[in-house]
Amino acid sequence: MTRQVFQSALFERQKKRLSGKDIAALDREIRRIQLDPTAGEAKKGDLAGVYVHKYKEGIRLMLIAYEFSRDEILLLALGSHENFYRDLKKYIK
Repeated sequence: MTRQVFQSALFERQKKRLSGKDIAALDREIRRIQLDPTAGEAKKGDLAGVYVHKYKEGIRLMLIAYEFSRDEILLLALGSHENFYRDLKKYIK
């Protein structure tokens, strides 16, 4: 069963900043999440229910924050590690 993937407004804004090559890499990672949503690391505390998938893009470590249910995956945020969790907490609240 394939889950539908939706993007938050924050994720869309962050994705627009990427180059074509980076978007292709991001799409591959989103397909991985779609096949196995539990592949990401489950967060605790303020971010309970949020999963974070990490991948390398060249020399940068990129993070994708998402939530999922039985039928869908909601992509919340995308970015490098710097201030990622702080900005994600602000967006969720």
